[in-house]
Amino acid sequence: MKTAVLALSLSGAAAFVQNPASAVAATQLASAKEDLVAFATANKSPLSGFWDPLGLADTSFWGMGNEATIGFLRHSEIKHGRIAMAGFLGFCVQSTPLVKGPHVFPPYKGYVPDVTPQEQWDNIPYVGKLQIFALIGMLESYGEGAGYLTVAGDAEASTGYTHYTKGGKPGYYPPIKGKSFGQIKFNLYDPLGWFPAKTEEQLEKGRISEINNGRLAMIGLFGLLSESAVPGSVPFLAGVKGFPAYSGEVMAPFSGDWSFSTIPAYTYFHP
Repeated sequence: MKTAVLALSLSGAAAFVQNPASAVAATQLASAKEDLVAFATANKSPLSGFWDPLGLADTSFWGMGNEATIGFLRHSEIKHGRIAMAGFLGFCVQSTPLVKGPHVFPPYKGYVPDVTPQEQWDNIPYVGKLQIFALIGMLESYGEGAGYLTVAGDAEASTGYTHYTKGGKPGYYPPIKGKSFGQIKFNLYDPLGWFPAKTEEQLEKGRISEINNGRLAMIGLFGLLSESAVPGSVPFLAGVKGFPAYSGEVMAPFSGDWSFSTIPAYTYFHP
């Protein structure tokens, strides 16, 4: 959460598509702050503008340098925005009778219908949670360039990925089709290859839209969670009939079924 708050103080962003080129990495790093300010200035939404009250655009995290720090913060904001957009939509969808109601084939062992989205997570067996986090870890590793070779000054030896702290495009997620010994059949972005090619102007507009939508989603998701935990805390949602209330601790997502010692061994092998 601290990372999200810090990242929100910056206004830079970029979206999905990158034309990686090691030759321009040094130039991109040298102009990191200028690029950040230019991008923020080009953003005309109410949440736009270069706003950096903590001066993070002039700091260096973990001794990696100012330019790398800016790349990290820009990438962090975009990532948090994407997660928030997925979380906001997920909360809304999981609150519908179609998803939260009874299922002919329960999505997981011990499924309980007609509970809140947070309770749905609590009810997932710990083995299921482990699988979810294993998938997240895999996607994170590929997003950080795992499996890609970057050789400084040698474009031919490199394999087309430049890390966002080393001049790469913040928010860029590399292709993963064919990874994991060929087990991954689709890319995370445009998995079916349906999206048409876009001009740089269209890409720039998309990046601005993504960062704005991500910021709104972060605010919206916290609004949903706040109203769910403290009914009436969000006036706009207070009048929504049947809004899902949750008495658990949303900031302690592993406080439910998350202990190996509480599950009898035989449950691993018996339905």
